[in-house]
Amino acid sequence: MHKNLKIESRLENVSIVENEIDSTTNQIGISEDNYGKILISTLEAVNNAILPGNGSDPDKLVNIDIEFNGNNLKIKVKDEGTGFKPYLVPDPTLPENIEEPNGRGVFLMKRLADEIKFNRKGNSVTMIFKNIKS
Repeated sequence: MHKNLKIESRLENVSIVENEIDSTTNQIGISEDNYGKILISTLEAVNNAILPGNGSDPDKLVNIDIEFNGNNLKIKVKDEGTGFKPYLVPDPTLPENIEEPNGRGVFLMKRLADEIKFNRKGNSVTMIFKNIKS
């Protein structure tokens, strides 16, 4: 199964992605635990693509690619922004960063996905969720 969505960089379009994740995970038949991981990670990636990635510019698109193969789900989220350096994102769990607003989304994605890869430019993230069927 392969699905592709393109949304304008508007926060209200996050619900389109949420509906697609609901539809896809229902179609696949996954456990509730895996559903939560997939939904939270994907919505964090999409929010990051809309806000800092594309600067909420509705003329810029966010591309969401969903691929289910075997028992693994791969979700790629790409924006049209200039990118960022994921290794420079501060760890939000360190005491000195507790008050910082940045870094929580990337932290969650890294904790919830089985694998996570950023492209060199930093405007695309691929998350892989393994053995997701219930």
